[in-house]
Amino acid sequence: MNEEEWRRFLAEFHHARPAITEHLLGRADAAPYAWVAAPLRPVSGPVVDLACGSAPTRTELPGARWVGLDSSPKELLYAAARRRGPLVRADTAALPFGRDTVAGVCAAMSLQVVSPLDAVLREVHRVLRPGGVVATLTPARLGTSPAGLWGWLRVLRSVGVLRLPWPNPQACDKAADVLRAHGFAVVTDERRVFQLDMSTREATRLLLHSLYLPGVDAERLAAAEAALGSWARPGRTLPLPLRRVVARLPERLEAAGSEDEDEGAKRGTGEAGEERPAA
Repeated sequence: MNEEEWRRFLAEFHHARPAITEHLLGRADAAPYAWVAAPLRPVSGPVVDLACGSAPTRTELPGARWVGLDSSPKELLYAAARRRGPLVRADTAALPFGRDTVAGVCAAMSLQVVSPLDAVLREVHRVLRPGGVVATLTPARLGTSPAGLWGWLRVLRSVGVLRLPWPNPQACDKAADVLRAHGFAVVTDERRVFQLDMSTREATRLLLHSLYLPGVDAERLAAAEAALGSWARPGRTLPLPLRRVVARLPERLEAAGSEDEDEGAKRGTGEAGEERPAA
């Protein structure tokens, strides 16, 4: 699947299933969004939630000058209906903020799917102030737990795939390396295993519908729902390993006076955190 096809699939996916990632992570035994938001709570200045979706991190950063950014109108409408704002509809590869105007960036469950990743991270680097903080949350490797491996094998086999087809798998367990390659200094790199409640058919259905599965048609998905639904039982859980990387943009040694300064002005001269329409 090329980049254009992936972007079209992603837009259709979130149009049809707004807030599904939030709903899935809400079935975890702890709070992944609180975990990724924690390093951004001390930040003084605007915080941009990159590809915010339904904006679940907004409630985790109540005192922040937070602004959520996403390209999906349906996700933003869901967030707006819950008073999670301000919100901006924009492309993550063309951020509508000026150079050095953002103090923090949150990228929760997004780096593995945004495209093109290099352009997105160049934009993050451009808008972030020297010393600014980036906190990312991505899926991580399963590890060696037999129960976990078997559980995920059962899920993937039910839909006929061997792995999830993210366009940026390198942004998962190698997220720290990816950020370093784009000029960020990594502060922490942690893996944590959450447990998803799989005790009901509704829970297994939610899991299946939250997966990015281009090429899996409705008939195959319905068959997978039936197969995986029979696996659900009280007390059943599925491990969900996630990786949180916290990084900083190093202080610049010399003043940056380049054409990049005007690039952001073309997209939006206002500082992040201003009220903007959701769509």
